[in-house]
Amino acid sequence: MRIITLNVNGIRAAARKGLFDWLRAQQADVVCLQELKASPDQLQDPVFRPDGYHRWFHCAEKPGYSGVAIYARRPADAVTPGLGWPDFDAEARYLQADFGKLSVVSLYLPSGSSSEARQSAKFDFMERFTGVLKTLRRKRRDYVICGDWNIAHRQIDLKNWRANQKHSGFLPEERAWMDWLFGPAGYVDAFRVVNQEPEQYTWWSNRGQAWAKNVGWRIDYQVITPRLEHNVQAAYIYKNERFSDHAPLILDYHIAQ
Repeated sequence: MRIITLNVNGIRAAARKGLFDWLRAQQADVVCLQELKASPDQLQDPVFRPDGYHRWFHCAEKPGYSGVAIYARRPADAVTPGLGWPDFDAEARYLQADFGKLSVVSLYLPSGSSSEARQSAKFDFMERFTGVLKTLRRKRRDYVICGDWNIAHRQIDLKNWRANQKHSGFLPEERAWMDWLFGPAGYVDAFRVVNQEPEQYTWWSNRGQAWAKNVGWRIDYQVITPRLEHNVQAAYIYKNERFSDHAPLILDYHIAQ
């Protein structure tokens, strides 16, 4: 089973850059997209509805903002848009699709880089999502939570870690939360199961030739429940083409279809 996650930074812009042509060649079973920046009426074009895929969109109320999507080769048994939180559900940050005993989530955790108010909102989301993560672990299901978590976990996960310790995305409180996620909470960073190498980044700033110099951050994850850890076969960050300021994160799992 191949699962791909990508923050598209605008699904219409990514489509113009060839995203869906590339996806067609990947033969992915599930694709999770974040930051659609589109409303339902802007997603009627056939390019957003590729043959062979079922699709579900959760769009933000604010035009040109946030939004998540899931594409899958098989129909879902159930689809859950949102977390039941009116404030963040209006921003369309969570979409879950259930396939048998497996649930796949497309998650777009808030960024706190634009203002103190948004950092406070990010911490609020993290605090509330802690309870959700605990609840999911108690269920007799396997989960793959894909998406842009907007946090680099460790020093190995961003180039200039010393200079970013007071910046959103690498704050001590954020990293401690990721320590909890991959520690006491029992979740697993699927990419690191098979790749422990440095300089494995999924996002690059548009400033200072960050892409050309590979001055990046690893903030996109596939976070899995522990029973899936031994099912991880391979992980890739695709950088041959650019569809966004993020790169697609591709994971291959040995999971019965």
